[in-house]
Amino acid sequence: MKIPIYRPFLAAGMAAILAACGSSAPAIVSTPIENIDETPLKVSELTDVELKGWGGADLVSDTIPGMSVQKAYSEIIKNNKGKKVIVAVIDSGVDIEHEDLDGVIWTNEDEKPNNNRDDDNNGYVDDIHGWNFLGDAVEENLEYTRIYKKLKSKYSSIPAGAVKPENQEEFELYQRAKAEYDKEYNETLGMKNQYEGIVQQLKVSHEAVSAKIGKEDYTLEELRNMEATSEEMQQYKGFLSQVMSNVKGTIPDAISQLQEAIDYFDGRLSSHFNLDLDARAAVGDDVDDITDTDYGNANVMGPTPDKEDLKHGTHVAGIIAAERDNKIGLNGVANNVEIMVLRAVPDGDEYDKDIALAIRYAVDNGASIINTSFGKYFSTHPQWVRDAIKYADDNDVLIVNAAGNEGLNLDENAVYPNDQDPENPSEISDNFLTVGALNYEYGSGLIAGFSNYGKTNVDVFAPGTKIWSTTPNNEYEYLQGTSMAAPAVAGVAAVIRSFYPKLTDDQVKRVIMESGLTSNATVIIGGDPSNTMKFNQLSTSGKMVNLYNALILADKLSK
Repeated sequence: MKIPIYRPFLAAGMAAILAACGSSAPAIVSTPIENIDETPLKVSELTDVELKGWGGADLVSDTIPGMSVQKAYSEIIKNNKGKKVIVAVIDSGVDIEHEDLDGVIWTNEDEKPNNNRDDDNNGYVDDIHGWNFLGDAVEENLEYTRIYKKLKSKYSSIPAGAVKPENQEEFELYQRAKAEYDKEYNETLGMKNQYEGIVQQLKVSHEAVSAKIGKEDYTLEELRNMEATSEEMQQYKGFLSQVMSNVKGTIPDAISQLQEAIDYFDGRLSSHFNLDLDARAAVGDDVDDITDTDYGNANVMGPTPDKEDLKHGTHVAGIIAAERDNKIGLNGVANNVEIMVLRAVPDGDEYDKDIALAIRYAVDNGASIINTSFGKYFSTHPQWVRDAIKYADDNDVLIVNAAGNEGLNLDENAVYPNDQDPENPSEISDNFLTVGALNYEYGSGLIAGFSNYGKTNVDVFAPGTKIWSTTPNNEYEYLQGTSMAAPAVAGVAAVIRSFYPKLTDDQVKRVIMESGLTSNATVIIGGDPSNTMKFNQLSTSGKMVNLYNALILADKLSK
């Protein structure tokens, strides 16, 4: 991430578009604007249309800190298509039957479907649209749960002073994993119990008030006008009034929302923290043997009939490549892309082995960009993944990676996968681009409250708050996270590689970082108003990604 940074620029007015002789890429002439801090703040709430498309908005014309995607298409790309680009999405799987994705899913033309043979000799049988490294597994432990579970019998009864020197590093890993497990398990159990108590209190209060008012869907005004003669009824009225003042909808709506949270906590307790869970048994491999590669299957949508566990990967794929201008759904960032589906991220923490092999699969089967919208803070085989990252770099493949959603400074907290960490700040490759998340509010709230950051370990920022995209079974939904910011940038990278295929992976990374927009504004980080920094100090580039500018710089660099 030690890359020289150009001065920020943003083209103003209509760019002159010239036909590129012998190339599908448009030639571009632009007039830069150098001070975006004079852009007025957006003071009104975004409309539904603006919110659904804010990631592609233009900061100058719309006062919304998007990536100027619409501007790039209307003024530069127009009807040009460029070269087809394959983007590998390493994730939970993708609903390849979705109405807005079915036309952009990668197909392995060298493999004959359903003949139970490895026709192209790539080591994977019937891999028509990618590979499912998880087999029939869905739920999984977190990595620190797996470490704690594996080492518990070895170290739980041994005093720290009795640990042999050769076991000291492993013992310290056990202690860190146990501490994290105890903390997160107790917090999750506490939240579940607290929410269950609130729901119980809501149900009792709501039943009494509904009987008094004569209906269940009473309004806040009706509740406030209700006569409460007994002390008990006054308590019910006060409690429900407080709830209705802070949530949208009726009390049954609030109960439903709280029940969803309880179900989420229940799910974490039964999977993420379950010491008795052996989820990998459904896969059947040795997770500690990188040479044991004969596992998984070609079903990139996984084993769940309702496809619910595909939501994350489907949403990511839509941000990158939802079919443009088909009059349904949304427009993905990239217009000439195919999505290679690699199912390797369960409901829980991914295995290093799966990620390393998925990266290598993507490289070996033609992807030029890989999106990795996942991460964890413990890793048992990080070198396998780093070797795969270097392998991708050696083969000119760019990896676009999510920074994480804990509001942490990654210069002080290691997260995996990475191309560097606090203890080893030197990059292992030039192809790894880490992305933090922006909010749609231009000003002090520009950084998403959940987004990780770091002057050394985060490269750029991109839209990641309340992003509208595809979800399974032809649905669409708002999700948020750096998981949504990374595919936005992967889409930008795909457009660059489509029109300027001679640019190398490190050049594409350089273009994205150097062409972004910066600001001297002081912004809130970690969602804490008392914790502020200059926006340009939160990442290596100090910038937010901008497709319009990226195409201009790519054109200059390609000459």
